[in-house]
Amino acid sequence: MSRQKITRGLALAALSVTVVVAAAKVSGVRRESDGDDAQRRTAPVQSFTVVRTLPHDPNAFTQGLVYADGEFYESTGLHGESSLRRVEIATGKVLQRKTIDPQYFAEGLALVGDALVQLTWQHKIGFVYDRKSFSQRRTFPYQTEGWGIAYDAKSGLVMSDGTDQLFFLDPETYAITRTVRVTDAGRSVGQLNELEWIEGEVWANVWMTDRIARITPATGVISAWVDLTTLWPLTRRTPSADVLNGIAYDPGGKRIFVTGKKWPQVYEIRVLSPGP
Repeated sequence: MSRQKITRGLALAALSVTVVVAAAKVSGVRRESDGDDAQRRTAPVQSFTVVRTLPHDPNAFTQGLVYADGEFYESTGLHGESSLRRVEIATGKVLQRKTIDPQYFAEGLALVGDALVQLTWQHKIGFVYDRKSFSQRRTFPYQTEGWGIAYDAKSGLVMSDGTDQLFFLDPETYAITRTVRVTDAGRSVGQLNELEWIEGEVWANVWMTDRIARITPATGVISAWVDLTTLWPLTRRTPSADVLNGIAYDPGGKRIFVTGKKWPQVYEIRVLSPGP
């Protein structure tokens, strides 16, 4: 069954909302070595506390989220509903919008310098836009499905395709420079979706769950899980809201933003260290 039929319409009994989780400080998790011990250990689970709640467009099927200069840039999906947006954080107001051709199902989003890079799900094509005008500069091909993408000035681009693989890309040519398999205690972790670089780690939404994997990029080993299943429980959602998806990071304020597909609220949270 197609991913669109399973997830996009799955709705998981939810109300339209987009979440943004901001952590005033990312709580530290003890890092394991890159040796066999780290490969065998199951990653600890972190919880969270809500700092504040913010509004968001409940019709936005969030696929990618980026923080820059006090605003969000957002990619929304679904055929005929896909868009690129600039959003006011405090109000959730869409300040700028570009409608994507209905043939495309938009996915992840990254900001690279003054360019916004947006993936599509199954067309194996990415779009590069001018950040200010949203005018299209170019396209680029890739050989897999497109799910999530994120950029860090030191670490470059990283992309997911819904499997257990992360693809690291040259930010100028978009050529794959290396791949890594993501694991927890030696077991593959698939369904990797929207991505974000946070303090040298890759944070990944895992599709069909409300959990985030914190991944060591050199090895693919998950150092910790952030469990957000109680952030907006399934019992409180109505169709057509879906699962948690979308992570953005404000490095200056050490804030993390997370979102869900068609969620009506944005949550600022603080990530807590795992228990004993």
